Amino acid sequence: MIRGLYTSGWSMLANSKQMDTISNNLANVNTTGYKKDTVVFESFPEVLINRINDSTSYNNPSGRLGDMHLGNDVGEVFTYYNQGQIVKTDKGLDMAISGADSAFFTIAVPRNNGDFREQYTRDGSFVLNGNGQLVTKEGYFVMGQNGIIVLESENFSVLDDGSIVENGQFINRLMIRAFEDTSTLRKTGENLVERTAETQEQEFEGIIRQGYLEQSNVNPINEMINMITVMRAYEANQKILQAQDSALEKAVNEVGRVR
Repeated sequence: MIRGLYTSGWSMLANSKQMDTISNNLANVNTTGYKKDTVVFESFPEVLINRINDSTSYNNPSGRLGDMHLGNDVGEVFTYYNQGQIVKTDKGLDMAISGADSAFFTIAVPRNNGDFREQYTRDGSFVLNGNGQLVTKEGYFVMGQNGIIVLESENFSVLDDGSIVENGQFINRLMIRAFEDTSTLRKTGENLVERTAETQEQEFEGIIRQGYLEQSNVNPINEMINMITVMRAYEANQKILQAQDSALEKAVNEVGRVR
């Protein structure tokens, strides 16, 4: 009976984590370049149960009560990096990566010590700051192969390979990073990801489309269906827990009562 309480409780915690993930996906349906997450469950390992400080039983001197299995637990949060829909905006500062799910724009994010760390995004809704530098909406520098990209105006062209041409002159080329396994990347917030020790690069084989933006790859209908399913699972575990708690209360207060 106690084991059942733990199993239902753990399942409710796992459902809560899944609900948080679904809610975050729905909140970012209209976020440019957002990649949806999903919760991956794994079997909870069996735990050997012993009676603490009680190994004097003649029939069971080891004090072992058996194994307890707590059902499923959250194994990881997996991110789908498949390309979202590409929509036309006709804005020169808007850019999208097409034909390469594992490729990203390179962004320079400042550290507390004044240095920069390299992070990546699929959100190509860029702007120019007061110094004519190409930056994200948060003000982080968009990196080119020759450093920070500086432009005189919004009248420039971006070629398929990311080369930036202004007034007929080559200015810079967008630094596009492509990775072999996107599951090794880690989200850091603000629609950015960063590499880990397992991340390996590969050659970029897509194209850059100026005047376009990549939409979120979240399907709101599917997420709403998933939300209803999780809510029902949570309510079912809640009812089971309440039933076990009621049975335990009767076992403690009524079964052993002397009349």
